[in-house]
Amino acid sequence: MPVYEYHCASCGEDFTHVETMREHEGAHPQCPKCGSTQVEQRLSAFFAKTSRKS
Repeated sequence: MPVYEYHCASCGEDFTHVETMREHEGAHPQCPKCGSTQVEQRLSAFFAKTSRKS
């Protein structure tokens, strides 16, 4: 399942949230620190491992 990174505009907390792609299409999660729904998704890097040699 994808892990998304968010930033709370109310308290400044950065946090991650695991959610399905269907859940991600809906409302954003609440901030775990202050409970605000004014959160913005952050761009995050990802790592992919394959069996092919580069």
